[in-house]
Amino acid sequence: MRVPKAIRQFVERPRLPRIEAYVPQASDPAIFWFNGERDDIVREVAERVAEDHGRSVGSLELALNDCAMTEMRRLDSQRDDEARRDLGKWRALSRQLGRMSEGEQRKAIRQVTHRFAEDVAGNFDPRVYRMAIRAVPKLLATLMQPSQMPKALTAGQTVLDRLLSVEGETEKIKELQQVGSVVYVPTHSSNLDSIVLGRALEQAGLSPVVYGAGKNLFTNPIISFFMHNLGAYRVDRRIGASLYKDVLKTYSQVMIERGYHSLFFPGGTRSRSNLIENKLKLGLMGSALSAFAHNQSRGVDRKVFFVPTTINYALTLEAETLVEDWLKAEGRARYIIEDDEFSRLDRWVAFLRKVLGMQAACVIRFGEPVDPFGNPVDDDGCSIAPGGQAIDPASYVRRRGRPTLDDARDAAYTRDLGEVLVERFRRETVLMSTALVAHVLWRRIVAHSPRADLFSRLRMRGEVSMTKADLTREVAELRDRLAELQDAGEVRLNSWLTEADPEAIVARALRVWNGYHTRMAAKDVGKEIVAEDPTLLLYYQNRLVPFAVDVCGSEHAIAAREIAQLGVTR
Repeated sequence: MRVPKAIRQFVERPRLPRIEAYVPQASDPAIFWFNGERDDIVREVAERVAEDHGRSVGSLELALNDCAMTEMRRLDSQRDDEARRDLGKWRALSRQLGRMSEGEQRKAIRQVTHRFAEDVAGNFDPRVYRMAIRAVPKLLATLMQPSQMPKALTAGQTVLDRLLSVEGETEKIKELQQVGSVVYVPTHSSNLDSIVLGRALEQAGLSPVVYGAGKNLFTNPIISFFMHNLGAYRVDRRIGASLYKDVLKTYSQVMIERGYHSLFFPGGTRSRSNLIENKLKLGLMGSALSAFAHNQSRGVDRKVFFVPTTINYALTLEAETLVEDWLKAEGRARYIIEDDEFSRLDRWVAFLRKVLGMQAACVIRFGEPVDPFGNPVDDDGCSIAPGGQAIDPASYVRRRGRPTLDDARDAAYTRDLGEVLVERFRRETVLMSTALVAHVLWRRIVAHSPRADLFSRLRMRGEVSMTKADLTREVAELRDRLAELQDAGEVRLNSWLTEADPEAIVARALRVWNGYHTRMAAKDVGKEIVAEDPTLLLYYQNRLVPFAVDVCGSEHAIAAREIAQLGVTR
């Protein structure tokens, strides 16, 4: 696709406007003051990690040796500018380590942890934040309507607000921001998630947050500029050293201790399959609980609140790359995809133009906040026990009446919290038209191929079809059964779906898929709809896997039970 010249020049040679100095005010969110604390935060993180590894005999040498060996292996395989700069330093440390005194080892580990912390630590410029609020909607609107650039530049806010719908407990979260640190824990489907979440927070009047972002995302000059100046801290997933992971966790903990509202994706990486996350990485979640316990032990009564958040797309920018990666046996071990649709401007343009005519193409839903132990909280931030009575969350970290630090105890609490979040993700997921239509078509493929395995079904391109009448009828039945689940608080439907004509739901899903993806998910051939690409249908229908059995009629029970197994084998 040809990218408009004005947009291409803007991206290739970003000309950022001159922005006036800004002096933070007392009423500003904590993050507006971050740059004044940054050096002190880096120093505290480095010293804490170094001190933790110096508490037992041999721990210093083990930590430094592990770090040197893993970094040498990584850099030796990279053979890039970073390797030319740093490989020799790690080799020198490895050779000298056995001859170092304990004092020299302590000095070395402080240097290493400080280097890691300095590389991780983000930045926040209030001037860039205020500029981004004005500029980003206009840029996105221009990408979607390049032929009408003057109009798009003035209507950017309206366009973006139409595409993005924000739901949930925003007013309650505003109040909780005033009495504690808020930690958003969203589902993760796309590299666009950080961008749309930032916009959703601003649209809802909520404070900006600090968040971790893969270092590979900082390669795009525009994205890197905004991420670097809007609270993102860099996570280099290529670094496997335990010392580096400790720095990441401690950085997150220190930020929460100091009252910075935070965001991290507990699924770790994007859901390749589009299944609702049910296996969470607990490290960063544990850092928030540790922050609460650490503050209590120092007499700082700052509460911590978790906000389960779901990000729901009718069309996913990187769907084709993600699902193919999920389906490859070797792909399940990959963590970073360097060359997906997010890195290509032409795919951005095609994606944004495709969703232009869709209201609520993305729905962000902020769920009911909970404390670090999974208890719901009221509007004042007070924790509520299962029996309905108020409970002091500090009681969870006390021993003989005094707050204590206990890593094993906190790890158990974090596992319990993870189970609560998995349940909340399922209940707060917002289902879109593409998920419903894909589910009905995939269910037909499964019914049409009894005893076939998953990969055999994926090869059935264009072999299964449904009449428009049957597809429309089954989509209507599915929508109505999902509406019953919604009434019971088990799931959410996109508000448009609840009143839409079933024919319009089918037409909308076909329109969303066709013309953006390089392959056609389903094809309208007159009186029939052909399941043209089972792989894409599988990806979009996977959002309904937890509900497959609950929403099927007796005639679809066998296929529904088989579909439900996808969630078990993830």
